[in-house]
Amino acid sequence: MSTVESVQGLDITGAPVERADEVLTPRALELIALLHRELNPRRLELLAARQERVRALAAGDTFRFLPETAHIRDDDAWQVAEPAPGLIDRRVEITGPTDRKMTINALNSGAKVWLADHEDANTPLWENVIGGQLNLMDAIDRKIDFSSPEGKRYELRPDAELPTIVVRPRGWHLPEKHILVDGERTSGSLVDFALYLANSGQKQLDKGLGPYFYLPKMESHLEARLWNAAFTLAQDFVGIPRGTIRATVLIETYPAAFEMEEILYELREHSAGLNAGRWDYMFSVIKSFRTRGEEFLLPDRNSVTMTVPFMRAYTELLVRTCHRRGAHAIGGMAAVIPSKDPEVNEQAFAKVRADKEREAGDGFDGSWVAHPGMVELCREVFTGVLGDRPHQLARTREDVHVTAEQLLDVRSTPGEETEAGLRNDISVGIQYLESWLRGAGAVAINNLMEDAATAEIARSQVWQWLHNGVRLSGGETVTHELVERLVDEEMQAIADARGDSFGTGRWDDARALFLEMALADDYPDFLTLPAYERMP
Repeated sequence: MSTVESVQGLDITGAPVERADEVLTPRALELIALLHRELNPRRLELLAARQERVRALAAGDTFRFLPETAHIRDDDAWQVAEPAPGLIDRRVEITGPTDRKMTINALNSGAKVWLADHEDANTPLWENVIGGQLNLMDAIDRKIDFSSPEGKRYELRPDAELPTIVVRPRGWHLPEKHILVDGERTSGSLVDFALYLANSGQKQLDKGLGPYFYLPKMESHLEARLWNAAFTLAQDFVGIPRGTIRATVLIETYPAAFEMEEILYELREHSAGLNAGRWDYMFSVIKSFRTRGEEFLLPDRNSVTMTVPFMRAYTELLVRTCHRRGAHAIGGMAAVIPSKDPEVNEQAFAKVRADKEREAGDGFDGSWVAHPGMVELCREVFTGVLGDRPHQLARTREDVHVTAEQLLDVRSTPGEETEAGLRNDISVGIQYLESWLRGAGAVAINNLMEDAATAEIARSQVWQWLHNGVRLSGGETVTHELVERLVDEEMQAIADARGDSFGTGRWDDARALFLEMALADDYPDFLTLPAYERMP
């Protein structure tokens, strides 16, 4: 443990990382300490409020549009801030972690925006926390390059217009165990935010842009209010005008879908829009109503498309809400990555095209892809609708009228619960976890770029089916014994496919953690919390 002399009460427990002094500057650490002392008590209160809500739902309560905030929804006058420089045209955004190679590939992709991910596509290894910030600093300075072990060199295209960087910090629930203030673990959210703002915020302003963020995993407008307080405190601390920071919120939890307008309202001078975070949204549906039996039972996760009624209601409401308030609406992830198999590619690209055509047609202003090979397809589809216009904010979708009942209509989702679906949850969940534990948060599995939301959906669906006694389409009931047998069989299939490389991974740890999460009597809120404790 090392104490930072210039910041009383702040201790760093992480191992030495090369160039860490460029990130852990006195100014950045002072900001972390300020934010922790001012905001952490409220953060912990809000996390406790989440638990109260879970208990209420288990007792029969439900989600609804809040009566106490009806005056915000009914007021037609308020708008969010005008779009900030670099966030006016967002027709194609690429997401990915901030390791050096991925940083260069994302910035060379031709996308309009790069979501630089310190959350679901990343793992919070201390080296990643520090290294990701260094890579962002170097990228903004255009001083970044990388040589692979095979000798391939990566560097930024000279004089090319780079995507606007938008950083996604960790969610409110995740701690940073390597930075302590007054003996307490700090918030991963506030650490990621403070390090980027203190070290790269002015660099972005000097380029005519700004410090921009994607905010994940929020469950209420009160959590958005906490972010707004962090922005105000931090802007005053570093000496930039309030409103300089802009944030796009991922509506990726079930409760947040009922508070979209309030979330925009809380952040209005800092707001850059909302995003439809589809995979975590499915995870949150299962998580919220996990004990409620068939009423909220989802079939095989791969059969739950964006066109099923409750998902359709969610995306339609998001566009309507955003455009009513002058905010961008950004569509969901296309996780497909190009394959060497032409037939697989043709089918995959057709599905992505149809998905992006639906989003552009519905009024979204842009959408996400996970691989540079999908950027041009997404751009082509949105340009086909936008033309020379940078967005569709003028399209207010006054034809959309979504009710709470439509958002809650999970029962009408078509599909079955199958053994193949259960096996897929187990196999993909364990494969992702093994990679996560080794420090890689974006993983190619079955021609899809998977992130932490994948493992969360997978283990949550296994838990839901098990604890609600689901009978599979083949007639077998999901039991502890069945799950354990299928885990053994899928582990053997993974070992056979991996060959000699299987022995070098963290497969036993991944298997144990997956079973712990899927079979636990009490549902663990986040897989990444116990996984983080298994990291150095």
